[in-house]
Order: sequence, then structure tokens, then C-alpha cells
Amino acid sequence: MEEQKKIKLDKRQALVKAEHYCVYQERAQQEVRNKLYDWGLWSNEVEEVISDLIESNFLNEERFTIAYVSGKFKIKHWGKIKIKQGLKLKKITDKMIASALKTIDYDEYLQTILNTAEKKLPLIKEKEPYKRKYKLVTYLLSKGFENDLIIDVLKSNSLT
Repeated sequence: MEEQKKIKLDKRQALVKAEHYCVYQERAQQEVRNKLYDWGLWSNEVEEVISDLIESNFLNEERFTIAYVSGKFKIKHWGKIKIKQGLKLKKITDKMIASALKTIDYDEYLQTILNTAEKKLPLIKEKEPYKRKYKLVTYLLSKGFENDLIIDVLKSNSLT
């Protein structure tokens, strides 16, 4: 197997490359920071490039957080718990996470739980009602939805 050559960029080259990296899609500061280290920059240079990207609005943590929440909810149909965990891994502050999660419409959230449950139910092979319900709830929990909301939605839609 061929050994991968480590790229070593100077600060100016890294800034240009990082701008393209940020234009392609919204990024968290930590993602960009990791990429800059991969490109062989020193920590003081990394922080200077991050500052430049923030000043020129290529990097905006709030914009990233809102885009992440929206995408994971509307496209992947993740629940708030799983979204929050994903953002924590990207080193986003709790305050910013809480603010972005408020952008999810409550009724739309409940409807997503219902739609996800209705899609999954026919795929569960279990015949016994209790085990069937357990498998459905476990699946919805793995998607990051809150236990109390899952139970409420299943009860009010006679899916239990």
C-alpha cells in the first residue's frame, strides 16, 4: 500500500484552501481547525486562519449550527437528542445548541415521530404486541427522540 504524503501548506495557501472548504458547505470551527492541523499548520497559524475566516464570514458557528439542526431534522429525521450529541462532538456550545434546537417546530417534530413510527411498524416482524412496541420505541429512541414524546405520540395515534 502506498504511503500517504502529508501536505504542508503555508498560512496563505491554507487560508485560500480553507475558504474553499467553508464555501462548499457550512463547517464547525473544530472541523476547520482539524483540517488546518492536517495541512501541517502550527497552532498559532491555525488560530490566525480561523480568525480570518470568521472576520470574512466564511466561518460562522451560529449559521453552521442552524444548518446542521435543520438538515439532520428535515432530511435525516433525527430527534433532538441525537442532533445535540452530534453538535457536542463538533464542540458547539450548549447555549448555541439550545438556541438552534428551538428553530424546530414542535408540531412538525411530533409529526416526524409519527411518520417515522408508521414507516417502521410494518417492517417489524415481531408478532407479540409488547415486544413489537418495545422494538418500535427502541428504534425511535435510537433516532434521538425523547421517550415521553414517543409514548405520547404512539398512544394518541393508537400505535401501541
